[in-house]
Amino acid sequence: MPPPDNPPQPDNPADPLDFLPNDDEYYMENGFMVFTEAYHLRRGYCCKSACRHCPYGFRKTSPGPA
Repeated sequence: MPPPDNPPQPDNPADPLDFLPNDDEYYMENGFMVFTEAYHLRRGYCCKSACRHCPYGFRKTSPGPA
């Protein structure tokens, strides 16, 4: 699913911290921030990065043998 024409915007555009994930929307693993399904749903669209907890069902496939 492509990003929406008008992606969600923070309630107060002057506050760039509005889109930081809440505590229930990520966890740290080996120094990396892993977003949960709750974060992706709040974001509202699939970024097509094959995220571990993608609720949109996107999975990258590896190319077959040449």
